[in-house]
Amino acid sequence: MQDPKSAPHIETVRVAISGVVQGVGYRHATVRRAHLLGATGWVQNLPDGTVEAVVQGTPDQVDHMLEWLRRGPPGADVKEVTTSREYTDKRYIRFEQL
Repeated sequence: MQDPKSAPHIETVRVAISGVVQGVGYRHATVRRAHLLGATGWVQNLPDGTVEAVVQGTPDQVDHMLEWLRRGPPGADVKEVTTSREYTDKRYIRFEQL
């Protein structure tokens, strides 16, 4: 069992991204960015043309991911990003594309 004082605070945020975010490599680039930052979770396309993600990590990792998700990769035109904090004991091992 880890000492709670030494364990980093982990946040989990569900994100919905709308705009031109499908067909432009958004999910693949999101996975690469998450791996670079050490964040975990997942990203997927939704039938309505939006992209949904769950980002988990330290507050700094989550903030950096959210900042990147608001821009996306070249070719994306992000119009809106909505977030909601999730309170869960689930811990993701990696960040993956669903």
